[in-house]
Amino acid sequence: MTSVPPVEHNHATILPRTTNRSDHGNAKQKQQAESRSLIVPDNVATMPLLLLLLAAVAFSQPADPRLISNGTVIPDESYADQPYIVKTDDGAWLCVMTTGPGAEGAGGQHVISLRSTDRGKTWDKAVDVEPNDGPEASYAVLLKADSGRIYVFYNHNTDNIRQVIGDNPPYKDGFVRRVDSLGHFVFKYSDDHGRSWSNRRYDIPQRDFEIDRQNPYQGKLKFFWNVGKAFRFNGAGYVPLHKVGGFGRGFFTRSEGVLLRSPNILTEPDPAKITWETLPEGDKGIRAPAGGGPIAEEQSFAVLSDGAIFCVFRTIDGSSAYTYSRDGARNWEPAKYMPFKHPRAANFVWKTANGKYLYWFHNHGGKDYADRNPVWMSGGKETNGPNGRVIEWGPPEILLYDHDPAVRMSYPDLVEEQGRYYITETQKEIARVHEIDARLLEALWSRTPVRPVDGITIDMYVELPDAKPGQVLRSGPGVVLQTAENNAFSIILSDGRTINRWDSDPGTLLPGKRQHLLVRVDNGPKIITFMIDGKFNDGGAARQFGWGRYSPNLRLSKDFK
Repeated sequence: MTSVPPVEHNHATILPRTTNRSDHGNAKQKQQAESRSLIVPDNVATMPLLLLLLAAVAFSQPADPRLISNGTVIPDESYADQPYIVKTDDGAWLCVMTTGPGAEGAGGQHVISLRSTDRGKTWDKAVDVEPNDGPEASYAVLLKADSGRIYVFYNHNTDNIRQVIGDNPPYKDGFVRRVDSLGHFVFKYSDDHGRSWSNRRYDIPQRDFEIDRQNPYQGKLKFFWNVGKAFRFNGAGYVPLHKVGGFGRGFFTRSEGVLLRSPNILTEPDPAKITWETLPEGDKGIRAPAGGGPIAEEQSFAVLSDGAIFCVFRTIDGSSAYTYSRDGARNWEPAKYMPFKHPRAANFVWKTANGKYLYWFHNHGGKDYADRNPVWMSGGKETNGPNGRVIEWGPPEILLYDHDPAVRMSYPDLVEEQGRYYITETQKEIARVHEIDARLLEALWSRTPVRPVDGITIDMYVELPDAKPGQVLRSGPGVVLQTAENNAFSIILSDGRTINRWDSDPGTLLPGKRQHLLVRVDNGPKIITFMIDGKFNDGGAARQFGWGRYSPNLRLSKDFK
């Protein structure tokens, strides 16, 4: 992945060059199960090419578990953010969430916790970590100590500051009145598995960094928040924090990541005696790669088998970035861009019980907060790098989606329970739990492309003498695969009512070379993807999206052979 941001383009609900457009509505309020089978295996021996068509025939398929409305809801007050979970020593799931009666950042925003003893199917009555009539309390994460005590860490506007200095423009009078990302970083604790929380909250000291000293208050008032999960390493507890330099266009105008490390939080019974240090060493946090933008935030961490710490974070450069520390987070290698595109949205890494990794991201080169639907996932495995162990990532697959492209899924958590996998996510209004098919994750780790059970998969080898557009490679009722302009391949779908087309990335057709094409039309999220010679088409430098949507009104034929 080059560090040069890809060119953005308008990504519509249906594909470019589509003759019909429809508003598909809001899938949060309805469920839709797809049940049509679309193709059967075929060997096209009569064509002057080596073609292999592989597909799954599926009648009366159950509701698609990837559709977010098929998950189970976590109760909230209206706004719902960061539904993060730890398993308590009495066997429950304890979820902490930021909620409130209004939108994100509005008055009454506070932190609650909920318990479930049936893997998120039902939840006990919410418990206030902080009340809704106090100063803003936001963006909580959890950590369990050796004793079973559970700590919750969060932003708290302890001084009840009602406005801070921001850029003008966009703030006409130069003041920002959203005050949930500043003040004090604090914790409370629970010794009864989350049924109640300590009355007292405890401040965590933050060492001043350059970004703090350069804010409008020279660090006397700090700007920050956190979405990164706390973790344990070498007997210490680590809590991520995202430092902010100022407020303006895009809300945060500059950001970088740090870790708050406590050497004794896992064993010290007296919370007043818990000690902290801010890492990395020096006064610069985890930043974007050299030449990148000023945003490096929402850091997510995983510890590798050799003790290296992997960190991935969002930027505004069209891709997320990553770095490794090999000395317990005191120093970090120069950041690089991930091999996937990603917008300004949370992207998370998890190490699973089998020693492998999962990566949540959105797979396009946007630079803002939009287009967090669908969610994609890649499977990672450790391998040897020049300085130690590193993670090697495989091709992405769709994990979750909503039929409404405007719905934004984010801030997930992963829970493993007796060999089963569960993901939480939120659209800022509804938070849900989803059980993930373990076979999907095994396919990610084994680098096996997933063929949609309700859709079309064309898997073929082709060798063309030239790249002339219009050469038909495969055709059937309602489907044509052919060559296109700009040395690309194109699939065209039609039911006599709509025409939908999507092209592979420019330059992917290589005349005179035998090439492997994998084209998938996934009738769940209504998305077309190309994988050519084992490389997933992500749009490259030519376009923001390498995958495309087709019309939800398209009626694909069962007779394509």
